[in-house]
Amino acid sequence: MARVVVDVMPKPEILDPQGKAVQGALPRLGFEGVVDVRQGKRFEIELAGELTEARLAEVRQMAETLLSNPVIEDFAVHVDEREASAR
Repeated sequence: MARVVVDVMPKPEILDPQGKAVQGALPRLGFEGVVDVRQGKRFEIELAGELTEARLAEVRQMAETLLSNPVIEDFAVHVDEREASAR
């Protein structure tokens, strides 16, 4: 079994009101020096069987068609390092 992570973030040119709200709250809570905050989504996908390039390509297709909105979001797919080092 393998775990693949898909991180989805708003594209840089897209406004991120949730990230701006967090950025505004941090100084009020005593956290200084934060220049920018962007909020995104993380999906952890457990796959049965061996992880192959074909399976990774399938996860990329999932990310492009369901997990993200490619018009306003970018995504990155990677193997969970904890899973890879445990093998």
